[in-house]
Amino acid sequence: MKQNNLRSDQVERIEQRSEDIGPEQLSTRPGKEVSMTTEPVFDDDFPGANRLRGKVALITGGDSGIGRAVAVAFAKEGAKVLITYLDETQDAKDTVAYIQSLGGDITAVAGDVGDKAFCKQAVDQTLKNYGRLDILVNNAGEQHPQEHIGDITPAQMEKTFQTNIFGMFYMVQAALEHLEEGASIINVSSITAYQGSAGLLDYSATKGAITSFTRSLAENLAHRKIRVNAVAPGPIWTPLIPSTFEEDHVASFGQDTLMQRAGQPVELSESFIFLAWERASSYITGQTIHVNGGRFVTT
Repeated sequence: MKQNNLRSDQVERIEQRSEDIGPEQLSTRPGKEVSMTTEPVFDDDFPGANRLRGKVALITGGDSGIGRAVAVAFAKEGAKVLITYLDETQDAKDTVAYIQSLGGDITAVAGDVGDKAFCKQAVDQTLKNYGRLDILVNNAGEQHPQEHIGDITPAQMEKTFQTNIFGMFYMVQAALEHLEEGASIINVSSITAYQGSAGLLDYSATKGAITSFTRSLAENLAHRKIRVNAVAPGPIWTPLIPSTFEEDHVASFGQDTLMQRAGQPVELSESFIFLAWERASSYITGQTIHVNGGRFVTT
């Protein structure tokens, strides 16, 4: 019997793109995907299987990186999608155009998730456009590396927490009354919540908070049969990396994993579909899926 070739052309393309990562630098923070020399891989040729047909998803930070990959994957699975973005206008336009070219239904809304009023606006716009909300993906985040804790200013720390964890509280508060039984909330944590990061003290602290928030919110909403889970990426090639790290770090990014390369956003998308698709994950809540190229973590 002829065996299937598990080493598909798509996997080889992903690995090659990861090997092409160089010490590029961007001047904007958060970074813009449109400006990257080595663009992330956010999609493949899998056509989708209608696993989210009839569902509506709100994805924060859906203009680029992991958020873009999730938005595309959800749309290919039949979901209608609203994405939020801060000021990455061209990235958002590109994501909208791409999903529309696939026949998907998508809306993009600009604003800061750290602003409670904007979170309500995003939810209201989702309901206005699509009439319901089934899946909330809290993905928006930012990081600002500092070698010494004394270099972290109050302004930086407040902004990092405002975006990374306050924004999740605000978005859940705005969405909660509209989520029904079977809904799914998916938060984006990080390997830094489990292994720490000497140069990302405030960022790591927010990711630890997100992990605890996920577990506690799962307990809080279990009686309503709303599932709350998280995905903890490892080194994934997104605009955040070349826009915040120094060249030597970028040049070796991801090489300390068992797979000896950075991951690509498309390699996370199935984990989000899994957690959003009730048939697959109806008995899973309060958990974290680790997509990190083989770094070992203690959960």
